[in-house]
Amino acid sequence: MGLPDRESGNDRPLLSVVDNDESVRESLPDLLREFGFAARAFSSAEELLRSDYLDQTRCLILDIAMPGMSGPELYQELTRRGYRIPVVFITGQRDETIRARVLEQGAAGFLLKPFTDGALLSVINKALHAT
Repeated sequence: MGLPDRESGNDRPLLSVVDNDESVRESLPDLLREFGFAARAFSSAEELLRSDYLDQTRCLILDIAMPGMSGPELYQELTRRGYRIPVVFITGQRDETIRARVLEQGAAGFLLKPFTDGALLSVINKALHAT
């Protein structure tokens, strides 16, 4: 994977993807790089929390349902630790109560899989400009 912003010497915001689905972890960072962002992928919430990239992350694209710590649980943990990273939740679960709950708790966005490239870029830009 590419180096994050500071190490690579460019100004591209680092977006981190946390999803237990390997196909998402492989394809989404490539798309984000095509959009002009730096990107890292993590297979679990715990992996992100242990990484050196958390402090550099400018937006988090986070799956709702994952083994271990779920996306909403990671979001709560980051808030508890004082992180104010905008979070865009992604999920294949068509449950309106989950969507309403995470947006009420302050998530920057919510997308149902599969989503379009345009929808993703739009919600990321909104999240980055809200901070």
